[in-house]
Amino acid sequence: MIAQRLPEGVTSFREIRTGNYKYVDKTDLVWQIANGRKFNYLSRPRRFGKSILIDTLQCYFEGNKELFDGLKIMQWEKDWIKYPVIRFDMSIAGNTAEEIKSYFDYAFSNYEEQYHITSTKKSSLSVRFTEILKVAHQSTGQPAAVLVDEYDAPLQHSWKTPYHKECTEVYRQVFAVLKSSSTDERFVFITGITKFTQISLFSVLNNLTNLSVLPEYVAVCGITQQEIIEYFHEELVELGEKNKWDKVTTLQKLKGYYDGYHFSGENMTDIFNPYSLICALAQKRIKNFWVASGATTLLSKFVDNIELRIKNFEKCYIDRDILETSDVTGGGAELFLYQSGYLTIKAEDEWSYTLGFPNYEVRKALYSMALPALTARSQMDIQTMQISFYRDMEV
Repeated sequence: MIAQRLPEGVTSFREIRTGNYKYVDKTDLVWQIANGRKFNYLSRPRRFGKSILIDTLQCYFEGNKELFDGLKIMQWEKDWIKYPVIRFDMSIAGNTAEEIKSYFDYAFSNYEEQYHITSTKKSSLSVRFTEILKVAHQSTGQPAAVLVDEYDAPLQHSWKTPYHKECTEVYRQVFAVLKSSSTDERFVFITGITKFTQISLFSVLNNLTNLSVLPEYVAVCGITQQEIIEYFHEELVELGEKNKWDKVTTLQKLKGYYDGYHFSGENMTDIFNPYSLICALAQKRIKNFWVASGATTLLSKFVDNIELRIKNFEKCYIDRDILETSDVTGGGAELFLYQSGYLTIKAEDEWSYTLGFPNYEVRKALYSMALPALTARSQMDIQTMQISFYRDMEV
């Protein structure tokens, strides 16, 4: 048999399942989400597997049973009904209202062609979306599954710019349809990094269930230590041999750099960053992969607040309601850093969460790369600041 490859950078479920890649089986959780609540939102940091989750849901709702052969979902799903799927990837939608409109026009045109709709092509975006959902339902006999990936990408770019209000107006116009067209929808699932509750999608679609902090779904994105041992035993051995580490040391190195994420105070299962973990196993070395893949655009917009409070981020407190429900634009640096993956839950009590850095990779990312790149200071000032930060944090 040909050895299975590691899915380094691969976000297509179909490609993984047909291309001889290793797949960490999350399909039991996929089935539970797909057959649970109707309107859902999931927040996870960048590079945490949100897109492959969306892709897996699409393959499930399209009834591609053959792709799931041998996976956990086969114990749950018996009918494999085929539903129409309407999918949006907002990470490519642009930064301005006109670019977002152009993206929706392109996406709607494709679905209008698919369902032979010609009557509404000159209508508003909301009318076009409503008609697509209605006709998809009528023509297939099944309500649609609507999947929205990285919904907040354009809003991150536009926030604190003169065109942000126009962008949110486009969002209101389009996504209000999801609530008014409920009878034509089987399932709605939306992913993002940050949550803009009061100024965009969440103000018009206020019936979304936030799965992000529910204990049963902490591992739906990311990889647990048990999954590493189960699925990547050979790669662990090879990483250890390459670096002259025993098995215990190898796992400790991986944990120190990539583990430590917690997404619910009720379930403190350690979650590894899947992108960094797969890169480390594939390249057989430990390094800062996550920061090298890019930083969220909102970081620069919080830099002043971060600089004032940076010494406190190893152990800081945040109100439970703020972390679970608040808008990122009103929650301060702690909430933003939590949602974007720079901080994670360390403990909880009745009123608050204690936050801190999940691992070495993230701490070094924030101090070594992000802040120096965002401060408008001389190189000497930056170096002095870095040394102070490292001393404060005992890096």
